[in-house]
Order: sequence, then structure tokens, then C-alpha cells
Amino acid sequence: MPEHTNRLIHESSPYLRQHAHNPVDWYGWGAEAFERARAEDKPILLSVGYSACHWCHVMERESFENPDTARLMNELFVNIKVDREERPDVDHIYMSAVQMLTGHGGWPMTVFLTPAGKPFYGGTYFPPEDRHGMPAFPRLLRAVAQAYRDKAGDVQHTVDQLMERLASMESPRPAASVPGAEAVQEAAAQLARAYDSQYGGIGQAPKFPNSAVFDVFLRVGHRRAEPRYTDMALFTLRRMAQGGMYDQLGGGFHRYSVDQRWLVPHFEKMLYDNAQLVPLYLSAYQQTGDAFFAAIARQTLDYVLREMRDPSGGFYSTQDADSEGEEGRFFLWDEGEVMEILGPEIGELACRYWDVTQAGNFEHRNILHVTLEVEQLAKLFRRPEETVRAQLASARDALFAVRERRVKPGLDAKILTAWNGLMISAFARAAELFGDAGYRQAAIDAVAFVERELQRGDRLLSTWKDGVAKLNGYLDDYAFLTAALLDVFEAVQDRRYLSSAARLMDSTLTHFWDSADGGFFFTSDDHETLIVRSKPAFDGSIPSGNSVAAMCLLRLFHYTGGAVYAERAETVLRLFAEPMRAQPFGFANLLAAVDFHAGGPREIALVGDPASPQTAALLSQIRALYIPNRTVVVLDPRDPSPRPPLLEGKDQIGGQPTVYVCHRMTCSPPATTWDAIAPLLTN
Repeated sequence: MPEHTNRLIHESSPYLRQHAHNPVDWYGWGAEAFERARAEDKPILLSVGYSACHWCHVMERESFENPDTARLMNELFVNIKVDREERPDVDHIYMSAVQMLTGHGGWPMTVFLTPAGKPFYGGTYFPPEDRHGMPAFPRLLRAVAQAYRDKAGDVQHTVDQLMERLASMESPRPAASVPGAEAVQEAAAQLARAYDSQYGGIGQAPKFPNSAVFDVFLRVGHRRAEPRYTDMALFTLRRMAQGGMYDQLGGGFHRYSVDQRWLVPHFEKMLYDNAQLVPLYLSAYQQTGDAFFAAIARQTLDYVLREMRDPSGGFYSTQDADSEGEEGRFFLWDEGEVMEILGPEIGELACRYWDVTQAGNFEHRNILHVTLEVEQLAKLFRRPEETVRAQLASARDALFAVRERRVKPGLDAKILTAWNGLMISAFARAAELFGDAGYRQAAIDAVAFVERELQRGDRLLSTWKDGVAKLNGYLDDYAFLTAALLDVFEAVQDRRYLSSAARLMDSTLTHFWDSADGGFFFTSDDHETLIVRSKPAFDGSIPSGNSVAAMCLLRLFHYTGGAVYAERAETVLRLFAEPMRAQPFGFANLLAAVDFHAGGPREIALVGDPASPQTAALLSQIRALYIPNRTVVVLDPRDPSPRPPLLEGKDQIGGQPTVYVCHRMTCSPPATTWDAIAPLLTN
């Protein structure tokens, strides 16, 4: 190979290719690296990160591009680089090991393995010199290599302990019964104790979106008529969207806030964060009718369409935190720059609204964030509210246009099946609520992309880049896409999507289900053998595959009547009942499935001509309501095809579009007016 070009040049992952010119003799994950480690009896240095990770870039510049450090790595170790977004199976196992070793985790992740792939030491970022209590990376390399060589007994003891703990993680003991509504209520009360009443959110700093937690709060506040939970969710969503964590000009959320008050973000934008936040803002809009929440959802979706969608229909993974070698540079402003672009009249208004000052609020520059409501701003500047809103909109457009001429952050353009499933669901939910044809088409096109490029019969591949799809699908790919197909079915009422969802879930049960202990493994029965076959149920930055699969099973049971779906869903809920009670923060998304199971969905059947304005009007009114647990089926009375169980024997009354609402095996009388229908959905 040419000097300073390593094997990663042949990888499709943008993150791995970023390291292709390091002087480190990198391998991708695979048999070649392990065979060399065994042949030379060398330990393995496994480095895991992702393209939008700021500290991954820092460690690369400081260590992996340093010839002396690289020489040490090449001499003492076999070095493997992994993109955590492509290989979540590998990432999950070794992140669990690092958390056991150090009490915390994160990326970049650095793990030292035996030639058999078993971990014995690890951490996250290591600096090039001793700093802040962290050892210098070169010193660490020598120490680990010496321990492997001279203290084989100690290394083996650590390996044995870690392997025992990793294996035990995957075998929880099932509860005797399925958790009920009280489990959701107790979890919400426990989670509320960590709520930040001053700024919203959970905990202090850093502060993450925690979408699933606030979904639980909205559910409990609605079902139990406890407004404090609803208020906590709504206040958090408003503060997040007014903070610097939200891109005030271009829409979309950054990864998380490094401070308590949502001001300073980690500037990368992840597809999965935005995909999970959109449905939460849609739910907030349904609950309140407040156009603010609808606007944030729309701006976020419009950002994704503008910057994160491939021309062929799929959605890209991430946008980097850095541009021109500087974190956040693309998003920062100087007061003089803003005033020059906008002029004194609008500029002064915009600077006050977004907290742009000469001193700055972040490293002598400014992160745009909202400091006061438009009504307050109008009073302060003695201008009509309508004028202020128009001037702020004009300012936003002008600043955005200038920002578009800057060097943009890097884009990781690989397309992941699982994350696309999350984003398809977001577009489908928005299409349903807003009746937006563009959002509807985006969801349909993305499903078509996945089916065309990443699906092979009833099996999925995980990642696509530059026309090449590869890697066996993981549980997340199957579960998230199944959920997306169900959401698209509800949005467009084409039964093809419901059938596709059922087929995909059947494939998931065939290839991922643990027939001995229940629950879903993360990898399929024909996946490569790793040191542990994990069964994760703990939510991370994305919901756990087991939680999403459980909800899909419950929804499919109510749509199809398939008893196996209900039985498997209940098995999952029983399996993780005890960990859920002990650690509700990590099981918030599974708690949503418990809530669905405990309360039972409103099964809504609308019999009417889909092209009729009266049918469309009723459907729109139904969709405008916040009903977290529901199924919706529209039936054309002229359709001769076999009816699903819910619609057997149900017809129009007097030739009018007619609604039936079933709940807990009992169906309402037919209703044709909104006054008669609304109480069936809200009581």
C-alpha cells in the first residue's frame, strides 16, 4: 500500500475512510485482524467512534495522525477501527465492558482485547500527554502491552470476570405477570424526581433530549389527568426549542446540551434525535393546539428534507459538529456581522431576541437562542406583534441565506435501515396530523428506498452507501422498520404496508427470538459469532429494539388478531419487568408498550368513501386528537376484499361516513357526527 494509506481506504463508511491516511496500520472489523493477532500473540486495540463525534476527531489529530504514537500502536497491537453506527452489535458489547471497567462510557471508545476478542482493559478518550487525571495515550499503550505480556494471569482474571458479567446481562429473570398501569405511574413518579424545574429536562448537565421519558410524561398526564406530568413535558419541549440546542435558523436539533439551560450544544446533528423529537412535538401540538409545537416539528422535518435526504429517497445519518476544523463554527455569529446583514432596525430586534451581544455567549461569539417571547419583544420595542413576527421571519431568512454560503459541517451520507425507520415514522405521523402531501410522499419514498436497496425477501441489510448495501440487519433494523410500516399504513391507509409490517415481524420472530428465555437477540441466528449474543432492552440514544418490537407486536395483534403477536409481546414485557421497575430511565420506551398493553388501544374504524370530503373531515378530526394508544382503519364500503377482524359486519349508516370505536373487546354503536364520535375517543 502507498505510504500513509491503510486498509480503511477500501471501506464504505465515511468515518472509517476518514482514518484511511493515518499512519496507524488500521484493520476493519473482520477475521484478518483476529488471525494476525492470534498468529503474533498480540493484543488488539479496538477504537470505536462515529463521523459526527467531535472528540473522535480530536483523538485522531492528537494520536492517530502522530507518527510516533502510530509507530507504538503498530509495534505493540493489532489495531481495529469500527464505525459504531455500522456495527452497533460490536459497539454494544464492548461499551458494556468499558462501563463495567470504568463506570462510564462514551466515544471515542478505546478497548484492549485478547486475540480471541475478549476485553481486559478500556476507556474512552485518552490525551497525548497526562492531563486532567487521564494518562497519556503513549504511556497507556506501553503499560497495557506490558501487562498483557508479563501479567497474563491478571489479564485472564479480568477477562473471566467481564465475560461472566456480560453473559449475565443478557439473562434477566422474567416476572410472573405482565406489568400493569401502576408500573407506568410508579416509573413516572420516579423519573419526575430527576426533573429540572428551572430549565426543564432530566438532570443538570450535560442534558439530553430523553424523548422517551417525556413521551411517558405526556401519556401519564393524559391518562391519569395529572397535569404536572404534561406540564413538565411541555415546558421541556419549549425550553429545548428556544435554546441553542435547536438550530434557530435552519431547524433541527443538535445532539445534546453541554450546560443545564440548553444553551451550548454538542453541535453534531443526528438523524435519530430529530426523528424521535418530531413525534414528541406533534403530540404536544395535539395536546395543546399551540402552533409553536407544530412549527418546531415542521421546521425539523423541512431541515431533514433539505439537508439529510438522498435523491433516491433514503435519509443520511449525521452532520458533523466541526467545520473548518472548529467545533460549531458554522452556527456561530458576531454582533457586527448580524447588524451588517440586517441593518439597524431589524438587527437590533434580532440581536435582542436571539441574545447576540458584542461580548458573546460562547467563546466570544454567539449561539442563537430565544431569550424572550415575541409578545414581550413587541412591548419592549413598542411595535405591533404582527410586525415583530414578520421582521423576525425576515431576519431568519436573511441570516440563513448568509450562513448557507459558509463552509458546511461534514456529512455522513451512509443510510442506515434502523434510523431511516425512525425518520419514516416521523414523516408518517406528520403527514397524518397535518395532511401534508410532501411529508406523506417523503415517507412513501423512503420506504420504497429501503425495500429496493436494503431488503432481500424477508431479510434486511443494515447500511447503504454509494449504491452498495451490506451487513446483516440487526434487531433495530427490523423493529424500527416494522414500526415505520405500521405508521405509514395508518397515515395512508394502504393495506400493503400493514401486510409488509406483519411479514417483517414474522421474519424477526424467526431469526431473532430467544425460544429458550424469550425476548429478542440483537443479532440474527445467522449472524457472525461474537463473544456474547446480546439481548439489549435498555434505551440509549435510540430506543431499544426489544421495546420497539414489543410495541409493534401489540399493534399487529390489534390489527390482525394474530394471537402469537400478543403472546410474544407479553413475554417481552414480563422478561424485562424487574429491570424496568429498578431503572425506569433506561426503559422509558418499553414503558410506553406497557401503557399500550395495560390501557388497551382505542380501535377506531371509519367506514366511508376515502375520496369523500365528509370521510376526510372526520378522519382529520380523529387525527387531531392526542390518543397515544390507538389503531385506525379506514374501509371503503365498496371494497370487496376480505375485511380485517375489526371491520367485520360494520357498515355505513344512512350512506354517511360512520365511525365505530372499540375498546377492551367492546364496540360503540355506530356514530356519524363529531358530537357523537368525540366522547368515544376522549372518555
